[in-house]
Amino acid sequence: MSGEPTDKIGYATALEELQDILSELEAESVDVDILATRVERADGLIRLCRDRLEAARLKVEQVVDALDDA
Repeated sequence: MSGEPTDKIGYATALEELQDILSELEAESVDVDILATRVERADGLIRLCRDRLEAARLKVEQVVDALDDA
């Protein structure tokens, strides 16, 4: 739960933080005062992970296309 800007962290770190947030939200003693903040953070992390996955997919496609053209 670093709270670090999402553009400064890697995919694995974002995923780990998402898992931590999920564990917090699943706990019976969720602090309602921080609930919205944690959900907003999770939203940013999910977007980061999706963007990173999409970028990786595009790079893989480029490599495969280049191999097919060779």
